[in-house]
Amino acid sequence: VQLQASGGGSVQAGGSLRLRCTASRRIGSDYGLGWFRQVPGKEREFVGAIRWSMGRTYYADAVKGRFTISRDNAKNTVYLQMNSLKPEDSARYYCAADPVWTVTYYYEPNQYVYWGQGTLVTVSS
Repeated sequence: VQLQASGGGSVQAGGSLRLRCTASRRIGSDYGLGWFRQVPGKEREFVGAIRWSMGRTYYADAVKGRFTISRDNAKNTVYLQMNSLKPEDSARYYCAADPVWTVTYYYEPNQYVYWGQGTLVTVSS
């Protein structure tokens, strides 16, 4: 499956952005979709994930209460709504798909098989 991420941009601190990740085909019920972010020189960081079939979501502590993941089954699309953005949220954001969801390792980048190209988010102070 191919993933296409979009929606990044530049915003001031306190602002909002909504990222979108669209899959090239139907997402199977066993899938998990994750969002990660990365800044140059640092490791890829888990942001959040959603179990496709149940819609249950998981978040990193750094974004809990500010970011929300949702999905649209009919459009094979997952969204990342980012509110109250901070300069430290600046990064390239990636969506990824895990064909065999496991609640144990949803935060591990290595668990995900398919990756989008990333979309850049810049938050200025």
